[in-house]
Amino acid sequence: MIRQPYQYTRTPLVEPDWRRLPGWRQVTEAQWRDAQWQRAHSVRTARQLRAVVGDLLTDHVYTELAADQVQFATMPVLLPPQVLNTMAADAPTEPGAFTDAFLADPVRRYMLPVRTDRHPRWPSHPRAERDSLHEAEMWAVEGLTHRYPTKVLAELTATCPQYCGQCTRMDLVGTSTPQVAKTRLLLRPADRQEQILDYLKRTPSVRDVVLSGGDLANVPWPRLESFLLRLLELGSVRDIRLASKAVVGLPQHWLQPRVLAGVARVAGIAARRSVNLAVHTHANHVRSVTPLVAEAARALLDAGVRDVRNQGVLMRGVNDTPQDLLDLCFALQGEANVLPYYFYLCDLVPGAEHWRTPLHRAQHLQEAIMGYLPGYATPRLVCDVPRVGKRWVHQAVAYDRERGISYWTKNYRTSLEGDAADPDVLDRRHAYYDPVDTLPEAGRRWWAGQAATPGPAPAPAPRGAA
Repeated sequence: MIRQPYQYTRTPLVEPDWRRLPGWRQVTEAQWRDAQWQRAHSVRTARQLRAVVGDLLTDHVYTELAADQVQFATMPVLLPPQVLNTMAADAPTEPGAFTDAFLADPVRRYMLPVRTDRHPRWPSHPRAERDSLHEAEMWAVEGLTHRYPTKVLAELTATCPQYCGQCTRMDLVGTSTPQVAKTRLLLRPADRQEQILDYLKRTPSVRDVVLSGGDLANVPWPRLESFLLRLLELGSVRDIRLASKAVVGLPQHWLQPRVLAGVARVAGIAARRSVNLAVHTHANHVRSVTPLVAEAARALLDAGVRDVRNQGVLMRGVNDTPQDLLDLCFALQGEANVLPYYFYLCDLVPGAEHWRTPLHRAQHLQEAIMGYLPGYATPRLVCDVPRVGKRWVHQAVAYDRERGISYWTKNYRTSLEGDAADPDVLDRRHAYYDPVDTLPEAGRRWWAGQAATPGPAPAPAPRGAA
């Protein structure tokens, strides 16, 4: 057999035994599969984590978790048992060894950050922004971002059943933290939905609607179904995408019979009207893909959705090697019927610098994973460039590797102020920034001088395209 850089071996999915954790030793399978039990027993504090894990973790972990919430966190802790159970699943039960495995766990790194994870010099990039993609500036009505010519993003809720530390909508989603007083949706959900539908009726050029938030698993199903049925009445809408990380983080929600029955009703109407209905979820590491996740994805497909697709985030220490990405993609595609779709570079939000990867690393990873998966299941690595939109990582028009500044153009006008009237907007270059600690010494010195400068970074003449 030819020795390959990546060697594929089919690996069955495993649901870790939750009874290995002291606080869950008496939890039955029926309780574990119950969505309400999962929500009611989600971990929100260091004290609640200790109630589950107990002395398997040393006191240092609980102290550092609490300290991170006070000093750095942009998202509150909210961790369903389903997610916590995937962390340190095979670790020894001796406290020192379990603690080491827990802190090194890739799912833990982004779902339950502790203070020592943050970069000591650069916890945030100097150009980080709370709404790094300027989505609120592109609201056609509250919660409806019209960024692309034929697509919109509708934020139906500002909560999730679990919170990721690197959340791109950290300005809006979740409860406030000591570091971030969250922006709030002001309209009642029913009024916001009416305004969204009215805008779509008046804008037939929009054919693709992504329903997100937050997480649709936190929208009561009758309300979501009612909105979907009205959306399907609009003949201009041809694609509907339902965004829910809960397929991975709380699969129990999507396995509820009443929810699946509702999905089947909506999917049946969508099929009769030739509307593509898909579900998008969010897995970042193979350990989070368990048999329950596969069961939920299969149930959604059986209910009639066209695809269940994965949109992950590329993060250091989580999935930034070819092995990590390919293991995850094969588990998704081959074992869970989830189509690998995108991996985004982690956005320029505060507190995310230790997770972010430089553009050249993403370019290398895109090249490294080619040829192993089926073409239709090979994910595209993308950079969501502020004021531009999604771009494949090789589409940068220039790249200053020393200072970690890449430059990008767009081929459409957004709804940002000035785009419509600017005759040069399609030629204008927009910057994206690599994490400072990954730069050569000269680049780090340059950024140290820029760190206290308000406003956008100066745009030096590019010194050659990558």
